[in-house]
Amino acid sequence: MDKKISFREMLETIFKENHSLVKHISEKEAEGFIQRIRNAESIFFCAQGRSGFILRCFCMRLMHLGYRVFFCGETVTPAITHLDLLIVVSGSGETPSTLEAVRRAKEYSAETFGILGNIDSQIAFLVDHSLHIPGTTKLCRRDEPESAQMAGSLFEQSAFLFLETVAAMMYQARKHDIGSVSSRHAVLE
Repeated sequence: MDKKISFREMLETIFKENHSLVKHISEKEAEGFIQRIRNAESIFFCAQGRSGFILRCFCMRLMHLGYRVFFCGETVTPAITHLDLLIVVSGSGETPSTLEAVRRAKEYSAETFGILGNIDSQIAFLVDHSLHIPGTTKLCRRDEPESAQMAGSLFEQSAFLFLETVAAMMYQARKHDIGSVSSRHAVLE
């Protein structure tokens, strides 16, 4: 008979799993990612499913910080150019519509950056830069870490934590200009 796990035990397990994963992300990788964002004229985002929701959160935070941001597929998204950056998130690295977005961005000479769970994937081989977060994915590959959670959850949570940390670092870097950030929060909700 399986032992029933308590809420507190599951919460602690999730914290431990994420801590184990994010400690492998280097300061240098994070700084490089931030610099690419700062250098882009516009930043485009593409991800599907839960990864899409997580990436939308980061897109919103960059908008709050004053960046020109667009989520692919929205009717108001303009053409991407060679001055722009496309950021994608994919646990599998094989998501067809995300892969196609990378291909199209490269046709227009935009810089591409992937936050990926599977570094041996089509998207990983195609993007200009990538950050590997080796969590669980929907592929359930043998080399993925063990997790008490549903497939994909660990990668998605760690990607969210990474992106929130980046947003916080960028926010702290402009601490003197907090008013302009606050003024960009939505008022028509």
